[in-house]
Amino acid sequence: MVSEPIKKIIKYALAEDIGTGDITTQVTVSPRKKGKAIAVAKENFVVAGIDVFVETFRFLDETIRVKILIDDGRRAKKGDALVQISGNLSDILQAERVALNLFQRMCGIATLTAEYVKAVRGTNAIILDTRKTAPGLRILDKMAVRIGGGRNHRIGLYDGILIKDNHIEAAGSIAAAVKAQRKNPFMKIEVETRNIKEVKEALKCNVDVIMLDNMNIPVMKKAIEMINGRVLIEASGNVSLENVADIAKIGVDFISVGELTHSVRAADISLKIIA
Repeated sequence: MVSEPIKKIIKYALAEDIGTGDITTQVTVSPRKKGKAIAVAKENFVVAGIDVFVETFRFLDETIRVKILIDDGRRAKKGDALVQISGNLSDILQAERVALNLFQRMCGIATLTAEYVKAVRGTNAIILDTRKTAPGLRILDKMAVRIGGGRNHRIGLYDGILIKDNHIEAAGSIAAAVKAQRKNPFMKIEVETRNIKEVKEALKCNVDVIMLDNMNIPVMKKAIEMINGRVLIEASGNVSLENVADIAKIGVDFISVGELTHSVRAADISLKIIA
């Protein structure tokens, strides 16, 4: 079962693609013709979004039958069959592209997330996503991160306090921004810092989390020594698979990675009519 917000994403995506009607399918395929199709992995990846893929077809035809062959979170190998779909071929063909677009993107996000999680294994660091998601697809992007083994930082601006550089500039200082946020006493406060001076100021404000943004490893080490376990620490900015292990080893609690969702390489999946 998928949630109502996800069903809305599917609804609008199908409307965008089908518009006033699939003029190719309407002419070439009888609306009464039944058949089967199978989704096949064309490379290795982590499966994510099976239910979303299935729901896209069922949105057009509730009677479509589905056999899921590989569940979310499992690794698919090149050539593996992922899902078999049986039903009205015209509906299958009309939903095909949207279903694949959503599914491939989610699998790509989950696969990259799993690589980051693997890279920091053996440390205490937790891989987080960011708000750098495709507009309108955030629910799916963040779901894929979770399936890949990462954790969601915050869903949007409404469910977590993160005082960033522009907030600090607008408020006048870290202290002023934090003081204003104290009016909301039930939420943890995280502050983004760009240098050691700002780390010192954030510590004086007794915040809950300090983000070390775009700092090199020597500077982060100095900041971690200064913080000395008093608050949680998040590393962010210029994180890659090449340096994430080194960042994790210096003792941060969280590492946020925008690449997980802002630069997605979709997994390669095809849908083939088989009968």
